[in-house]
Amino acid sequence: MEVLQQLLAVALVLGALCTMVWLLKRKGWAQGRVSNSRDARVKLEVIGRLALTPQHSVHLIRLADRVLLVGLSPNGCNVLESGPAGNVVPEGTGQ
Repeated sequence: MEVLQQLLAVALVLGALCTMVWLLKRKGWAQGRVSNSRDARVKLEVIGRLALTPQHSVHLIRLADRVLLVGLSPNGCNVLESGPAGNVVPEGTGQ
C-alpha cells in the first residue's frame, strides 16, 4: 500500500510540473523548442583529433564561434589553446 501511495505522489508531482510548463508556454513566459531543423547552426563540432599515445590525444573543437585545442589524458582534459574560429575548415571537406 505504501508503494502505491509513493507512485501516486510521484505521478501527481509530474502532472503538476507538466501542467505548469504547459501554462507557462501558453502565456508566453517560457520558450522551449526541440528542433532538428537543417538551418540550425551546429554549436559543437569536432574538427580534428590526433592520438599521441594510446592514452593521450589532442582534439580541435569548434564551440559556436570559438576553436579550442583540448588535450586528453588519463588524468582528465585541459584546454591547451583557444581562439576565434576564423577560417578553420573540418578535415575531409577538401576546401
